[in-house]
Amino acid sequence: MIQFFADYLDNLAELHTEIMKAIRYLPPEAMDWVPFPGGNSLSVLVVHTAGAEKFWLGDVVAIEPTGRDRPAEFKAKGLSIHELEAILNESLGFAELVLGNLDLDDLQATRINPRDDQEVTLAWVLGHTLRHTALHLGHIQVTRDFWQNQDQGD
Repeated sequence: MIQFFADYLDNLAELHTEIMKAIRYLPPEAMDWVPFPGGNSLSVLVVHTAGAEKFWLGDVVAIEPTGRDRPAEFKAKGLSIHELEAILNESLGFAELVLGNLDLDDLQATRINPRDDQEVTLAWVLGHTLRHTALHLGHIQVTRDFWQNQDQGD
């Protein structure tokens, strides 16, 4: 794998590690707890993050349909820590396969962003995917903090 893509994969793996650090020792009921009406649980955030990674890297970069069901990601419930970790690991493995087939010239290639029908480069897609995962890592960390401190305001 070209070093740029290996480094990208390392960054993505580091974000996955931080996600697991944030949730690994929480009780099972914390995974489905919603911090406020309309908010997302930790399970939803993890499943959605992995689903988005696979969508952008698979459907968009590799032009390989992943069968993503985005609405179902927001209904994720009842998943154990081990299942959530397996979902993240599967997404990372998929990313490794996609990235391993790219070369630096591919970064300039264009695709149509299915969200708004705008043309984007693969470089943009890769940056967006990493940024999206990092954003949801922050959401996961804040949701964990809310869970851990929910009754201390009384």
